[in-house]
Amino acid sequence: MSRPVLVRVWDLPIRLFHWSLATSVAISVATGFLGGAEAIRWHVGAGLVAVGLVLARIVWGFTGPTHARFRDFAPSAADVVEHVRSDSPRHLGHNPLGALMVFGLIAVMLVIGVSGLAMLGGMFKTGPLAFWSFEAGRSGREIHELAAWAVLGLVALHLGGVVFESLRSRENLARAMLTGVKEARPGDHPVREIPARVPLAVFFLLLAGSGLWAANASLAARAPRGMPVAFDATTRAECSACHMAYHPSLLPADSWRALMAGLPDHFGEDASLDTATAAEIEGWLVANAAEGSDTLPAHVFARVVPEAPFTISETPFWDRLHGDLPDALFRRASIKSRSNCAACHADAESGLFSPFSIHVPKE
Repeated sequence: MSRPVLVRVWDLPIRLFHWSLATSVAISVATGFLGGAEAIRWHVGAGLVAVGLVLARIVWGFTGPTHARFRDFAPSAADVVEHVRSDSPRHLGHNPLGALMVFGLIAVMLVIGVSGLAMLGGMFKTGPLAFWSFEAGRSGREIHELAAWAVLGLVALHLGGVVFESLRSRENLARAMLTGVKEARPGDHPVREIPARVPLAVFFLLLAGSGLWAANASLAARAPRGMPVAFDATTRAECSACHMAYHPSLLPADSWRALMAGLPDHFGEDASLDTATAAEIEGWLVANAAEGSDTLPAHVFARVVPEAPFTISETPFWDRLHGDLPDALFRRASIKSRSNCAACHADAESGLFSPFSIHVPKE
C-alpha cells in the first residue's frame, strides 16, 4: 500500500494563532467565571492577548498564504447549504461551517475587548476609557458578560463541529491543526497557491500597533470622569486617629450628616469634636459624598440600609461581595475586622477600590 501524499494546509502563524487563542480564551474564561478578585490581572492580561491575536489574524487573513486568506473560505449562504447536504463534505481549508465559526469568533472577541475596556474605564476609572461614565461602563459590563457567554457557546459548537466533521470527512481535523498537513485525496478542488506577503503583513501589524498605541495615549490623557477628591488633611487626621479614614464618596450626604450628629456615641465610643472642627469635617464630607462621584463604590455604597445608614459593611453590595467569606478571615491579626477595608484594598483611602489593588494578607 502506498503511503498517502500529504499537503501543507495550515502555515505556522495560523497554527500558533489557533492554539494561542484557545489558551488565552481558556484563561480568560477560567479567571472570569471562576477566579476571585485577585485573578483580575490574569483575566485582563489574557483578554488583551486574545484581542491582539485576533487583530493579527485579521491582518494575516489578507496577507497570509492561500488557506489563511479570508477570500479562500468566506462562504455564501448557498455554500453553507450545499456543505450541510453534501455527501462529500471535505475541504482542504476551512469548510463553510468552519468559516462561519472563524468570523463569529473574531467578531465576538472584538466585542469582548471593547466592552471590557468600557467596563474598566467607566466603572473602575482604569485604562484608556477612564473618562467614560459609570453608566457607560455598566452597559459595557452587560455586553461583556453576554459576549462571554456567546464565546462559551461558540467554543462548544466549535468542539462539537470538529468532532462531527472529523467523523464525517474521515479526517482528524484537530491533528491537522497541530501538524499543518492533510492527506491529498482524489476529488480535491484545485487550489491556486498564493504566497504569504510577510513584509506587507509586518507593515500592517506595525501600523495597527502604532495606531493603537497613539489612540491609547490620546484617550488616556483625558481626565477620568467623576474621580473622588483627594483626602482633606483635617478629616484624615481626626478619623485615622481611631480607624482607617473612609473616603466621603463611600456614603451619601445624609449618612454623613447622621454620622456626624452621633459622634458622642460613635460605635460605642465618644468621638466628640469641638464645634468648629466638627462643622469643617461635616461640610467636607457632605460636599464630597457619593452623589458627587462617578465611581463604582460611590454608586453601590450609596444604597445603604435604614438600620445602619453609615455602616459600609452592612450595605447590600458589601454583603454580596464579602458575604461568603469566612468569619475567621476577618479575625486574622492582619485584618482584625470587617470594617478594615485597607487591609485588603491598598487604595481604600482613595475611594476607588480598584480590582487591581486587592491583596488579601496572609496570617
